[in-house]
Amino acid sequence: MPTAIRCAYKVAFDAIWHFSEDDGWAMASHVALSTLLAVFPFLIFGTALGSFLGADQFAETAVHLIFDTWPESIAAPISREVVAVLTIPRGGLLTVSVLAAAYFASNGVEALRISLNRAYRVAETRYWYMTRLASLGFVIAGVLALAVISIVLVAAPLAVRATGDWLPWLSYVYSWVESWGLVGTVAVLLIGLLIAHLWLPAGRRRIADVLPGILLTLLFWALGAYAFASYLSTFANYVSTYAGLASIMIALVFLYMIGAIFIMGAEINAALLKYRVKHLILDRIRGVRRQRAGEAEEPSMEDEAIAREQGANVRR
Repeated sequence: MPTAIRCAYKVAFDAIWHFSEDDGWAMASHVALSTLLAVFPFLIFGTALGSFLGADQFAETAVHLIFDTWPESIAAPISREVVAVLTIPRGGLLTVSVLAAAYFASNGVEALRISLNRAYRVAETRYWYMTRLASLGFVIAGVLALAVISIVLVAAPLAVRATGDWLPWLSYVYSWVESWGLVGTVAVLLIGLLIAHLWLPAGRRRIADVLPGILLTLLFWALGAYAFASYLSTFANYVSTYAGLASIMIALVFLYMIGAIFIMGAEINAALLKYRVKHLILDRIRGVRRQRAGEAEEPSMEDEAIAREQGANVRR
């Protein structure tokens, strides 16, 4: 146990120290502002592409998946503005405004990539246009994933009604899945974090290398969102301070906290890799297994006594 405590202290100290030394707080503000500026362009581009693909419920699905994990006091005013923006009719997919929206949405991905490069302590070796194209690819992939989800959510009730007579269990399965909306949102967040940690920064990492920091990120996101919502409902009065800008300021502070937790999760992964914690744990497990196998192979005292007695009977 002292060894585990000492190892945990080294990892935590290294992660916090590197976070402070490598401008983690400044990078968190960069992630927060870039994310807020990328939300509207992403949804505008996604709505246009989703309508082109036949996913008419894209906006509703995206708003739920993005804002369901936010505190209600933060998500409600922003989601209303998002719906108001997305109801504006646009000429089509290949317009200058929609293409510009896709480009500006990729700025949020670029902010995540830069922060992850610093957290994992790697230097970017790809050309700038390659990273920008990769960021645009992530934006398009995210839009397509949300479009598929929105199409499935529309098609699933129709399939249940059409097959309810001869597949009654399907309606039960659909009602069970539909009631787990928050779990589905968390699953989407988990997949998104895995993709970001594995493929956004330079270098190569495996799922086992990034999973600890991702799970801690989700845990502290939940705790942070609950604490921030309690703070807003109990102590803070942003309306009297910022007037009409209150909702934007609240969202920026919340995203700043989320960005810091996101970067700290990558810092923890980097510290775990630095101290080879995974290899230490695996070596310890293998050592225990070898020790148990060795104990199983060694004969017990009773077996030795029985063997001596049998040998003596044979000689007689």
